[in-house]
Amino acid sequence: MARKETTSTSTQGAVLKSTGNTPVQPALTSLRGVGDWREAALWLRTRGIEDIECITPDLAGVPRGKMMPSSKFTSNTSLALPSALYRHTISGEYPDETGSFRYEPRDSDLKLVPDLSTISVVPWETDPTAQVICDVVGTSGESVPYTPRAVLKNVVELYRERGWRPVVAPEIEFYLVAKNDDPDYPLHPPRGRSGRAILGGQGYSIAGINEFDELIDDIYHFSEKQGLEIDTLIHEEGPAQLEINLRHGDPIELADQVFMFKRTIREAALKHGIYATFMAKPMQGQAGSAMHIHQSVIDVETGRNIFSNEDGSPSQEFFHFIGGMQNYVPKALVMMAPYVNSYRRLTPDMAAPVNNAWGYDNRTTAFRVPVSDAAARRVENRLPSSDANPYLALAASLGCGLLGITKGLEPEPPTEHTANEGTIDLPRGLLEAVSELEAEPALAEVFGKEFIGLYAGVKRGEFETFMQVISPWEREFLLLNV
Repeated sequence: MARKETTSTSTQGAVLKSTGNTPVQPALTSLRGVGDWREAALWLRTRGIEDIECITPDLAGVPRGKMMPSSKFTSNTSLALPSALYRHTISGEYPDETGSFRYEPRDSDLKLVPDLSTISVVPWETDPTAQVICDVVGTSGESVPYTPRAVLKNVVELYRERGWRPVVAPEIEFYLVAKNDDPDYPLHPPRGRSGRAILGGQGYSIAGINEFDELIDDIYHFSEKQGLEIDTLIHEEGPAQLEINLRHGDPIELADQVFMFKRTIREAALKHGIYATFMAKPMQGQAGSAMHIHQSVIDVETGRNIFSNEDGSPSQEFFHFIGGMQNYVPKALVMMAPYVNSYRRLTPDMAAPVNNAWGYDNRTTAFRVPVSDAAARRVENRLPSSDANPYLALAASLGCGLLGITKGLEPEPPTEHTANEGTIDLPRGLLEAVSELEAEPALAEVFGKEFIGLYAGVKRGEFETFMQVISPWEREFLLLNV
């Protein structure tokens, strides 16, 4: 008699097959993640993995870490990084100590602790290579609260303490640009399969996507190999500007996915001889790139969306969440718009909100409530730019909403008309945004004083570096006129 074959699905989405009473090990089929070190060794061995990259996001969201042979990875090797890693700017400089920004006196080690639920292959490498995202702890195993993953985990824990579970769905915009080896020259869109550079105004154009068919196929292929799930992909308004939407889920898992997607998209673009950039405003006169965040909150015990009452009407928590967003997001904006360039996106008439208004299905507002049924009621934060560290952007957005709920903040009435006319209700530049973050005591309650002091010091250091560069505007208008 033939033995019956059965199937089941792992938490990572891989289909497992078993014959009779002998199930196949999950580690053999899981595309992303294993349960323990024994499974990790099996997962690496069955795939012939030679090297593994142990990576973690720095304050900018740049992957940092170490590479090692897979045999060493599974032999209880201690992985360490210097604490100064979280005190340098995006250009690699170390700012002077000022105010609450201080260096650790000994620049002592921090330890990388692999999160085995994130292990996956690195599909663009020629040799069999894997990658795993790591948490960062002190040498005695204590939490390091200023690291980006820890900041987000702390915000999620604040929800959990109230019996709630936040749910998010990010949308990430980015540009494809022709290779540019001289930063003094402006960026230009690349040539597509037609041989011509694509123009702007191609929102939702299928032809615009088809111009880069082979590149997009590689993005899907690389993503599938890593167990990353893309919901939809569209062409946005800018020339060769694309947007990837991710399925809703746990904030930490989704931040991990954005972290990995950025790396994946860059690698796929390089394979085709072009760049993918997540700069907020890479091309003058064109739309900027956002990272919109859809947010809802689930009651863990009942599974109910707390933004909706049992009769389907919007709840008090829903309105208070929006009240928190309106009150605190402008003060935490530097966590969602972290660079000088980010504020070039937040300008009138450029398809980005410059307000803290909210409205129903109103894309001109900072906080949009999409059309949905009661179970899917959510708030979309349209302010974050795609250059933001996803862990910090999600932490900031969810933290501000939670403050609104816990403090019972009422929102302003919803905006029914265009909200981008009139005054700009946001910080207009990096230094102003940093000062707003430091001046709000409630944000320190959520994100921690140590993180805010460190982050503010790094951002001020980046601004000083920017001020050393003379721009083309200054040469054009000041050289002979002043």
